[in-house]
Amino acid sequence: MLKALVTDVDGTLTDRRRRINTAAVEAIRTLVDAGIEVVLASGNTVCFMDGLCRMIGTDGTIIGENGGVCRRGYKGSLHIAGDREICLEAFEVLHDHFAGQGIDLELLSAQYRFADVALARNIDPDEARAVLRDHNPPVRVLDTGFAIHIQAPGVNKETAMWKLAADMGLSLDDMMAVGDSENDIEMLRAAGVGVAVQNAPELTRAAADWVSESAYGDGFVEAVKKYYPDLFSR
Repeated sequence: MLKALVTDVDGTLTDRRRRINTAAVEAIRTLVDAGIEVVLASGNTVCFMDGLCRMIGTDGTIIGENGGVCRRGYKGSLHIAGDREICLEAFEVLHDHFAGQGIDLELLSAQYRFADVALARNIDPDEARAVLRDHNPPVRVLDTGFAIHIQAPGVNKETAMWKLAADMGLSLDDMMAVGDSENDIEMLRAAGVGVAVQNAPELTRAAADWVSESAYGDGFVEAVKKYYPDLFSR
């Protein structure tokens, strides 16, 4: 049996209106009660993830800021990857560029972020990538469908999975990953089993070992029932 599950949140545990799918919550609690390590993985902040973990009922193991931070359990040390100063410098370049078009960039939860910069989706991410293509030092522009993130290179959910797997004494082959977006591709490819829910775009589906028939949180439930059948056949 797979010993750990890493799951994205928005679009994977929610419905299309970003409301938490209650059946997905119940499925996670079943896994936790059976001793399966459940890791919530998101582009969101540590403080947001902590509240979500407590409400859902996990042990507080998280991947936040799209891999920029991770931590095992509530009392574990927070691991920060990348250099946020690089991301802030790149943000200033974007700010100046889009200000010339009369567009004001909106930072999201800036005071709570340790590793990346998140922006509201009021700009074209492809244009942002083009503006920063030759930026030195290089950065990555990531569109999660909910926000645009600027990240240091080499930082993603997969790199955080490696850190957590080491802390747990597991290999990535022992882990299942579920996601729906561009920022989930690396972890789906790296996990022992990678699952994309039905609402995922084609690139994300292509990275997965299996794609659910159902979308959003219902797809997550379908996936865990498929790969943990003994826990859900009672």
